[in-house]
Amino acid sequence: MIEKRTIIREELISSVRQTPMLMGVLNVTPDSFSDGGLYADRTDALARANAMVAEGAAILDIGGESTRPGSTPVSEADELTRTEQITKDLFETALTPLSIDTYKAKVAAQNAAVGAVIVNDISGMTYDPAMADAVAKSGSIVVVTYNRGETREDINFVDDMRAFFDAAYARADQAGIPKSHVWLDPGIGFAKTVAQNFQALRRLDVICDYGSPVLVGVSRKSFIGKTLNNEVDERLPGTLAAGLYALQNGANVLRVHDVRAHADAIKIQQTIDQTDV
Repeated sequence: MIEKRTIIREELISSVRQTPMLMGVLNVTPDSFSDGGLYADRTDALARANAMVAEGAAILDIGGESTRPGSTPVSEADELTRTEQITKDLFETALTPLSIDTYKAKVAAQNAAVGAVIVNDISGMTYDPAMADAVAKSGSIVVVTYNRGETREDINFVDDMRAFFDAAYARADQAGIPKSHVWLDPGIGFAKTVAQNFQALRRLDVICDYGSPVLVGVSRKSFIGKTLNNEVDERLPGTLAAGLYALQNGANVLRVHDVRAHADAIKIQQTIDQTDV
């Protein structure tokens, strides 16, 4: 198992910059903002995972706790109950790299032990002081999300983002996490005003300058709804526009719910880019 997991991780590290990748969202929760309750059943979750891979997902991101504003915190034990078996099942049946969406070190470690190669931490390794060590010991890739914990309109956004990532690299280095195992995420929707979410997308160059792969997650998020005055199930066009903008400006991975729509949009974008004139 360790050898298979290592091979998957190393292949992912070597390929993440070669072509845009889609990370399919698999929320095995009852209350996520967009798909809560749809895949809480193990059979439904596995079917959804397989469908997303068929549609073009290069990575599957398994989440056992909703992090939407106002959501109810989930215990470590409950989160493990929701995620660990699904991770194990998918690792045993597929070669698709698996990610565990958690800010809890024990959940990250135990899902890594059954096959996850990525820890997608929406706190950037700040909520749980044991997270950096858990990532290092498991040899996982970590997605560091820019999430300052509270929204403030008066900050210098770029300076604050740089300071956050500088501190994250320092934590990673101290724990022994190789730079090649660090991915960066601007944290769209986390502790940001609507304007700051757009700033984060507009200034992806700041993140790209660090030299790590960049993951962006805008799928169906509220900044799109507030801008367009629409509901969650009406946000696909806005999501596609923001996602394609991110790819054109340095992002390597998009975290998405609607895999097929994104795969189609990327194919058209690539065809245009590759057409001789």
